[in-house]
Amino acid sequence: MNELLPKFPAFLLILVRVTSFFVMMPLFSYRTVPTAHKVGLGFFLSWLIFYAIQPPVLEINGLYFLLIIKEALVGLLIGFTAYMILSAIQIAGGLIDFQMGFAIANVIDPQTGAQSPLMGQYLYTFGLLFLLSFNGHHLLIDGIYNSYRFIPIDQAWLPLGKSNVALYFVRSFSSMFVVAFQMSAPVVGSLFLVDVALGIVARTVPQLNIFVVGLPVKLIVSFLVIVAVMGVMLTLVSHLTETMLVTMRDMMQLLGGSK
Repeated sequence: MNELLPKFPAFLLILVRVTSFFVMMPLFSYRTVPTAHKVGLGFFLSWLIFYAIQPPVLEINGLYFLLIIKEALVGLLIGFTAYMILSAIQIAGGLIDFQMGFAIANVIDPQTGAQSPLMGQYLYTFGLLFLLSFNGHHLLIDGIYNSYRFIPIDQAWLPLGKSNVALYFVRSFSSMFVVAFQMSAPVVGSLFLVDVALGIVARTVPQLNIFVVGLPVKLIVSFLVIVAVMGVMLTLVSHLTETMLVTMRDMMQLLGGSK
């Protein structure tokens, strides 16, 4: 026990990074996971990482408080990167809802407490189940462990002012919208053709109340298209998960100054 006391400050730094990561990362940051479980999992995971990486002996001084801030930023940035990439599913659902006419009927997401579109919540639930089906949550935990390979615990600075970090973050942010557009393109494109057809019908048959006929037609067409392209959407979700893991690794390399 006396041998562990000098390394206790290093254990606290590991605990700060892991718990900060749990605050932002998908699955573990949701309200449905009890806070006691989050704290307990963060503590035991920090304990395992502590023995795995064998951190150096650190003194509690002014530099140590800078290390605390740095560890919190590392955990938040890595977790936010993972959450940002997965948010493409909800953005795709929002685009589909806007075209279907469901944009006025948002629901409360019980996991985050925020409002989310109907189709976005539906597709996001499928995405989380798909993530759990191939142990994606284990890969997320493995990501926070591997972060110590790229960002050492005694590194007191982060290269946030470098242009390549900001450029990569903007590039990842834009790729999220590209994937969201790819997921929503079949449904949105089909509904656009339906709108064109309804417009032609409205001009050729003025007696027909297009507002009464249009909404049921768009709903039927959208659900048929969603059922037809669900396999393609799940394939994009799998690619999105791979993109999330690659983006987390590249972000860790950039923050560690090795890229």
